[in-house]
Amino acid sequence: MLPIELRIDRAQRLLRMIEQDAPLLAARVAPLSIERQQSVKSYAQELVMMTRAEIERLLQEKGLAEACEQHAAD
Repeated sequence: MLPIELRIDRAQRLLRMIEQDAPLLAARVAPLSIERQQSVKSYAQELVMMTRAEIERLLQEKGLAEACEQHAAD
């Protein structure tokens, strides 16, 4: 399994890529029907929310691991 710092970094990079791509996504889906545009944009928003939740979960997991290490060192 990948180290937690690497997983956090990958999730943060994915989030930045999705957020930075939003204007380009709008241009790419412009030729599609309104329903398809909404579907694509909705999927992108869901992906952002899931990625943010994953980052939060990983940060909490990292915090718990660090707390356990500190208690073990005591």
